Amino acid sequence: MKHLHSGKVRDLYETDEGLLLMVASDRLSAYDFVLQPDIPDKGAILTQLSMWWFEQLKDVVPNHLAGVAPDSRSMLCKPLRMVPVECVARGYLAGGGLGEYRRDGAVSGVELPQGLQDGSRLPEPIFTPSTKAPLGEHDEPISFDEVIAKVGEETAHELRRITLAVYTRGAEIARERGIILADTKIELGWDSNGVLTLGDEALTPDSSRFWPLDAWEPGHAQPSFDKQYVRDWLTSPESGWDKSSGEAPPRLPDEVVERTRQRYVEAYERLTGHSFTG
Repeated sequence: MKHLHSGKVRDLYETDEGLLLMVASDRLSAYDFVLQPDIPDKGAILTQLSMWWFEQLKDVVPNHLAGVAPDSRSMLCKPLRMVPVECVARGYLAGGGLGEYRRDGAVSGVELPQGLQDGSRLPEPIFTPSTKAPLGEHDEPISFDEVIAKVGEETAHELRRITLAVYTRGAEIARERGIILADTKIELGWDSNGVLTLGDEALTPDSSRFWPLDAWEPGHAQPSFDKQYVRDWLTSPESGWDKSSGEAPPRLPDEVVERTRQRYVEAYERLTGHSFTG
């Protein structure tokens, strides 16, 4: 197969039939750096969880799956012409959205009520798009008007509708399983017939914030089933890393690697109801 591209996490190949083989590695990225070492089984967890979510969402938006892949970390996919916008939905305030809110009282131009805290539930889910930055650069929040300028009004409204519908369905299913879906990022593209289609991955710990429902308490950072645990370690005194230095983060300790793997496995098993077998 022809190698097309390697991103922070995935490697992309083209088959002789013109399909794409998307291989999820065990690499983990944070703060625009690929970290060392890899997280064992992470690629298989992301792939199998995405495929489970594609099935749950198939009546909400079509997806890019095109057949059976050769292993548990790969997906055989239809090629898409990707939308040049990161589509993000938020139902709770955290991460970059929290920083924007504290500075502007709004996220991606969406005004929010005063007095919200870290972890607060929003009055309703909001669409908070961002730029799609090249490898090594940082996505930047953009307003809905800027999305319209990039893709046109009709497409912009469809991106918002689909993103919020995916979030709403995902949040309902997760809540039934004792998990809060705080926010999620999805990738959309046009298929060969011009239909907006869900690509890349869906509702994984790499692209979403998952919190245990029974531990939710606004006012501070929430315990999570995603890579926030790694972000927190990197910015702690224990790591010794200065996020603003421009230098690569230190190697993750074995304990952090194993605890991160455990969080990914737990997210998969709680959401799907299946045991992770590799």
